[in-house]
Amino acid sequence: MNKNPKIAVFGGGSWATAIVKMLCENLEQVGWYMRNQSAIDYIKENEHNPNYISSAEFNVNQLNLSSDINKMVKYADILIFAIPSAFVKAELDKIKVDLSSKIVFSAIKGIIPESGLIVGEHFNKKLNIPIENIGVITGPCHAEEVAMERLSYLTIACQDEAKAKILGDCISSNYIKTKISDDIIGTEYAAMLKNIYAIAAGIAHGLGYGDNFQSVLMSNSIREMKRFIKKIHKMKRNINNSAYLGDLLVTGYSIFSRNRMFGNMIGKGYTVKSAMMEMSMIAEGYYAAKSAYLLNEKNNVNTPIINAVYQILYENKNPKTVFKNLTELID
Repeated sequence: MNKNPKIAVFGGGSWATAIVKMLCENLEQVGWYMRNQSAIDYIKENEHNPNYISSAEFNVNQLNLSSDINKMVKYADILIFAIPSAFVKAELDKIKVDLSSKIVFSAIKGIIPESGLIVGEHFNKKLNIPIENIGVITGPCHAEEVAMERLSYLTIACQDEAKAKILGDCISSNYIKTKISDDIIGTEYAAMLKNIYAIAAGIAHGLGYGDNFQSVLMSNSIREMKRFIKKIHKMKRNINNSAYLGDLLVTGYSIFSRNRMFGNMIGKGYTVKSAMMEMSMIAEGYYAAKSAYLLNEKNNVNTPIINAVYQILYENKNPKTVFKNLTELID
């Protein structure tokens, strides 16, 4: 593979914007697909994204911006998708270009609702992209801290270590450190599950539970995550590594966590609809909770925290009652 690949990012949100910023530290040109042409026009004129982490400034001469997804797929050797999982299929359906020779990395923390698959599996099974050409970019890393150039760590997972290393080199900088992994399934499921646990942490905070309970909740969450991932994809992995435990902790505790914020609003009495309307960004954990719950109906893993979040968000159960019951199921 070319050690100086053309790379394009697909998505116009905060995480897509952060990834473009990271790539611009090392590449002369970065492709950037956004479906919103007015946002592209704004970036070209004002050198920052009008809607997300607007503090991140760009040299527009480095950006190859387009609202034509096929043009951007043709341009790039490596495609990085950072589109919310609920909208991925609609965007993929627009692609008419052959993807078989492309390297695809998912920076999406969720499951494709239409297929019930994590993004990497969806690309492999539905779009016939070879598994060795699929990778995952995972945290712990918040887009807002990337914009502030605060030291952050990313895990790049791919079965083909050389491809992961090439992308890692393109993303690394004085404020971004990267680590390579071959656990593409486990890291992607962890990135999806931690959003559910962050919602749980937010609900607990909104209900008035303190730090003592939060620590027990997080401890149980990482063990529940381990059971869930092990059942789906058994391999040797250390669940205490940054891609699993680290990502869970930052998403569960950070003020930048939209999933924790969403859960906090639910705990304070907002309906799901009203909480979503008030937030300007998507809480991936909302969609992930349903997908994980339905997936676990087949696998039958003990997941009291996922079950509790699902009951509150999709069965309209009372958060106070559900969490009182949950306190008896965790230790």
